[in-house]
Amino acid sequence: MSFSLEATTRAEVGRKTNALRSESAIPAVVYGNFTKPQSIKLDYNTFIKLYRDAGESSIIDLAIDGKDSIPVLIHEFQQDALTEEVIHIDFRTVDMNKELEAVVTLKFVGESAAVKALGGTLIRSRESVNIRCLPANLLRNITVDLTKLATFEDSIRIGDLELPEGVQITDASKLAVAVVSKPRTSAEIEALDEEVSGDVADVEGAEESKEGEAEAGGEAKSE
Repeated sequence: MSFSLEATTRAEVGRKTNALRSESAIPAVVYGNFTKPQSIKLDYNTFIKLYRDAGESSIIDLAIDGKDSIPVLIHEFQQDALTEEVIHIDFRTVDMNKELEAVVTLKFVGESAAVKALGGTLIRSRESVNIRCLPANLLRNITVDLTKLATFEDSIRIGDLELPEGVQITDASKLAVAVVSKPRTSAEIEALDEEVSGDVADVEGAEESKEGEAEAGGEAKSE
């Protein structure tokens, strides 16, 4: 799937970019091998819609001021601490003939029999992986098939993930991606309850001791 985005050159910098945001525009910058750092602006709603589909691991054809588009990746973006609205974007140009590294999210699909039939708890150890490939081979996500977790002894590791030709995961192949833990036994639950009750009693006892010391100190001062 291809993605395209239009932008225009901007002169506003610093605090003046606040005016852009009030006009539903986002300030951004483009940099990389084939272009000098360039300040641009683009439509807020258009970018948000594209980002939902493209994510950060899809090539975007960026056209500036109506000129020929250049391939870029979303390198990073900043969000408002309160509203979480995107307030600035960094685009990085891409050499389509050179391998690059990117972070790709994992998409968990299916249902584990160890969860459904045996009452286990699914533990997802990772939500993304690092990959290396040519830009044309970049992935939106990598599918993790949870139906492979039929028992508590089963596990899915990075080396088990299915990848298209030309894509390599750079993380260690033995790293766990997903497992299913056994449900707690009645004895384990009772032991946990006793441990919690003991901790609460210790805290209450310590508080009562401090109160007693405080009262004793007050009486001593009054004497």
